[in-house]
Amino acid sequence: MRHHSDSSAPPSTAESDSPEDTADRTPLSVLTAPTEAGNPTERETPAEDPPRPGTGEDRERTRLPLLCSLLTVLLLASVVCGVALGPTSVPLGKTVELLWQALRGGVIPAEDAGVYYIVWDVRLPRVLLAAVVGAGLSAVGVATQAMVRNALADPFVLGISSGASVGASAVALYGVLGALGLYALSTAAFLGALAATVLVYLIARTAEGLTPLRLILTGTAMSYGFSAVTTLLVFQAPNGNAAKSTMFWLLGSLGGVTWNSLPVATVVLACGLCYLLLSAERLNALAMGDETATTLGVDPGRFRRELFVLAAAVTGVLVAVSGAVGFVGLMLPHLARLMVGADHRRVLLLAPLAGAVFLVWTDLLARTVAAPEQLPLGVITAAIGVPCFLLLMHRRKATLGGR
Repeated sequence: MRHHSDSSAPPSTAESDSPEDTADRTPLSVLTAPTEAGNPTERETPAEDPPRPGTGEDRERTRLPLLCSLLTVLLLASVVCGVALGPTSVPLGKTVELLWQALRGGVIPAEDAGVYYIVWDVRLPRVLLAAVVGAGLSAVGVATQAMVRNALADPFVLGISSGASVGASAVALYGVLGALGLYALSTAAFLGALAATVLVYLIARTAEGLTPLRLILTGTAMSYGFSAVTTLLVFQAPNGNAAKSTMFWLLGSLGGVTWNSLPVATVVLACGLCYLLLSAERLNALAMGDETATTLGVDPGRFRRELFVLAAAVTGVLVAVSGAVGFVGLMLPHLARLMVGADHRRVLLLAPLAGAVFLVWTDLLARTVAAPEQLPLGVITAAIGVPCFLLLMHRRKATLGGR
């Protein structure tokens, strides 16, 4: 409280005579320090101060490493659980012991030969491929949504999976490429995806290059066309059992996976993910619009063509070994953005890990819910993904288009 004798002084003079008040009102970016002559000089603080422990900035910087570490541990635990659990369950301790002996080249007792075959030759390749497919679809989903600037885009919106379905249906129903034996289905699916990619590109391109609207409209239209061809092949199939198997594969399936299915898919995923991580800043620029990307030194047309080829290659390879597993490439990118923001440098680290964990547990549910029968992966992904995505969207209205 002020004394009565101070009330006659102007407020501005009283405030200017208080050095404490003056220091409090001085901006942090410009501080004054007396020189030897007594004149003040400006001293600028560094552009970015180190975050204080416990502040929001510090939590943001530590959130990504923490989430990546937790998801990595969760992925390893999920792989072990996916190998141990199933119609014929194997104790977790025995599963870990057999995996360790196999990795280190140890000796497996004769009485454990049957269990070892289930763990190492039947379930482990399937679980690892589920992780690879989940990670790949999530990463390509991130790239596709940035490429077409559409939150509803996923790897299948470009018509690639529908083209692969035509090739796979031709093999399963009519014996096309039967000379390739076990590799006929995956080869035909990849060739169908490649043909769909070329067709969509030729139709969507213009003199100005690939525009997001033309690309997504062309891909959607061609997807319906390929789906109609697949349906016609199924209904005209001479064998009812073959038609049922084809429909099962079209909804996603990892049945019959062997170690030979892993190398190509893993290499393609690694190359595609490395390219996307190196292009994360360009993805940020592209997501803000072509004009903004151009001002930042990014050629939108050329970069969009590169992303289109990458999405087609990765999706074609993954669909060839797993079928059309829907919803993963749509939901997981949004889930990653809700946790770490829209920066692609963060999203591309988190989304593949989350996708791998998600599809490992999805495949486990597909094998166990209706055992000994197996459910298509697409049924489980939709049953889990739809309510979870709607819940996330409801809780984060401001992030996903709310007011």
